[in-house]
This record gives sequence, structure tokens and C-alpha cells, in this order.
Amino acid sequence: MNFPEHLRYTKDHEWILIDGNNATVGITEYAQRELGDIVFVEVDTIGKELESGAVFGTVEAVKTVSDLFIPVSGTITELNPALNGSPELVNSDPYGEGWMVKMTFSDPSQLDGLMDAAAYTSLVG
Repeated sequence: MNFPEHLRYTKDHEWILIDGNNATVGITEYAQRELGDIVFVEVDTIGKELESGAVFGTVEAVKTVSDLFIPVSGTITELNPALNGSPELVNSDPYGEGWMVKMTFSDPSQLDGLMDAAAYTSLVG
């Protein structure tokens, strides 16, 4: 499986790409494989300030629905508009076109609690 080195990861299988005080969040290749074919992504927290670890939405696969957890405290600013018509992008390109939300965050120290690619690889075996 692929876990890009430039991303940080959570134990709940989300990834985060940092750009200043902004970030892009999605689920890992491991998570999308475990879930199976993604059929719907729901995020109703746009514009809301959330604490690290809070549920920011759900992802629905053919056989299950799973919560999505925000990696760091901040405000969700955008849902990936491509997922409305093509939720399968999460399966085909989880680190690119299958991103889920963009956010702003204010406490960079929370990034220290996230895993690098090597640590995440160890977690999922």
C-alpha cells in the first residue's frame, strides 16, 4: 500500500496535508480498501469549528457507514465538490482527487501528535 511521505496520519486512518495554516484531509488507501466501494461522502460541518478528533462527516460504502474524524482542531472550509457526483474518487485516488475537506487550523503543536508514513505503516502492518 501507498502512504506518501509528505502527509501526516491518524490512528483513525485519515491523512492531512499541511499548507501553512490550511490543510487538506482525506482517508488513507488502507481505509478505503477496508471500506470497499465508496458510494457517498457526507459532510455537514462546513464553516464549523471542531476540536481534534471530532466527527466531521461520514463516508458510506456498499456495506457500511463510517465516521470521519478531523485530525487537528480547526474550521472546515470546503468539501471536495467532485465527490458529489463521483464518490468513487476516494477509492481510485485517495491522496489526490479523492480528498474530502479543506480546513484552517490554529494550533500547529497538534501536528506533533500525528504519525509520519513510517509510523502509520507500522500501525496497519
